[in-house]
Order: sequence, then C-alpha cells, then structure tokens
Amino acid sequence: MGERCVVVAHESRALTDALASRTIRSYAAVGDSFTEGVGDPGPDGTFVGWADRLAVLLDDRAPEDTFQYANLAVRGKLLDQIVEDQIPRAVELAPDLVTFVAGGNDIIRPGTDPDDVAERFEKAVAALAGAAGTVLLATGFDTRDVAVLKHLRGKIATYNMHIRAIADRYGCPVLDLWSLRSIQDRRAWDGDRLHLAAEGHTRVALRAAQALGIEVPADPEQAWPLLPPRGTFEVRRDDIHWAREFLVPWIGRRLRGESSGDRVQAKGFLDPHEIKLQLESAS
Repeated sequence: MGERCVVVAHESRALTDALASRTIRSYAAVGDSFTEGVGDPGPDGTFVGWADRLAVLLDDRAPEDTFQYANLAVRGKLLDQIVEDQIPRAVELAPDLVTFVAGGNDIIRPGTDPDDVAERFEKAVAALAGAAGTVLLATGFDTRDVAVLKHLRGKIATYNMHIRAIADRYGCPVLDLWSLRSIQDRRAWDGDRLHLAAEGHTRVALRAAQALGIEVPADPEQAWPLLPPRGTFEVRRDDIHWAREFLVPWIGRRLRGESSGDRVQAKGFLDPHEIKLQLESAS
C-alpha cells in the first residue's frame, strides 16, 4: 500500500510539473452556478466566482494582451443541458484550458444514479480532451456539515471516485474540493448555504491554480480567524431564517419544474483586466 501511495504521488507531481511548464493563453469555463460564480457578486451585481478569479491569475502569467477567456457556465443547468449547450462551444474554441465542473445538480436530485451521471460525464470529457490542451475536472464538496445535503454525502463520494477515475483515463488534473478543508467553514458560504461566498470562491481559485502547477499569492487553506461559539438560540434563529428565505423557495422552484437559470445567459467572453479592476474596487 505504501509503495502504491508513493507511485500515485509521483505521477500526480509529474502531471503538475508538466502543466506548470505550459503557458496558458486561452481558457473556457464550463459548468453551472458554481462556475458562473453565484454567491460572489461584483460591484455591479454581476457574479464573479472562482473561474473568473482563476482567469485573472492565468492572465497575470501570460504574455501581455494575449490571454482570452470565456465563461460559458449558467446556473441551474443539469449535465445533459451543459453537454448540449456548452460543450460544443468549448470544443469550437479549442482553448489551452477548459475547466469542466458538472453533474452536481443531477446528483442532488432524488433517484439519480451517480454511475449513470458519470458515464455521461465521461463522454463529454472525451470530447473536450480531443479539443483542449488541458481539461481540469473537479470533485464535489464534502457535505458533512450541510444539513440539507448531508444525506447525499455517500452519493457525492461515489461520483467523486468516478471523476478521479475519468481524470486518470484522460490525463486530467483534478481540483479536489472534497479535501479543501477551509471551505468547510460556514464563512466560506453564501447565505443560501448552497453556493460559495466571495472568500470561498477565492480559495477555490487558488486551489485550482495549484492543481495546474501554478504558484499562488496566498494559501487556500489559510486558517480563518477564531469565532466565539454560537448559542443554541442563535443557531436555531439562523436556521429558521435560512429555511424561510432560501430552502422553501428552492423547493418551490423544483416542484414547479423551474430552474434558476431559465432566463440567464452565459457571461461569455470576459476581459481579465476588467475582472481584476472589479475585484480591486470591491476590496
């Protein structure tokens, strides 16, 4: 077992080193609300998110005025919708890098089979791998401390193992969100408890850059400041507020067959310099 761990670690390091030697001049982000950046609004109200923040880091490393970035993600989309609407566009762009994070909205639906979702996911990876220089995949989050999703932890873990197996087959680096402990802190999450807040997206962007072999300006696992313990009354009050403001409307949309992304267009091509200015003005 120990020898196997050494071999796997060596292979992972070799992949990271190979990626670090490449200059990424073009990037397309494919996915759902996570990649669109829901929970991380900029000064103008437009969501930023980890993918846009990663684009800024990549632009800083590319020769001046050579980097191109497109965010194709749309909130609420299921895997098949992403495959139909976004994958062909990403293949057409044939960028140096594609980040492909999808299937989470399928996994949280009752009755879905992670094996089936993974099979469809792999077909999309195969299409992307034939067009893009590098395809970065990501695992799902550890939902141990997310009350409404805790019961799905085993299902998500199964899907994660499929993603890692697919990554091995296609030589894809993996953004491991399950092991990113810093985002298990409630301050990493937006008030809806389903999407990351700005600081959570920032830490994911840093970890994504690390998965690509890029040196980052901060540690994504940097410890949070200590908080005083919360009392039972405060916790219950927050839970009631969350259920009223977020959980009930979310359940209502699902019962009506509505999606949060029904009338949303992808952000499309973005200028990383403009993203950087937005982030600086908000800090």
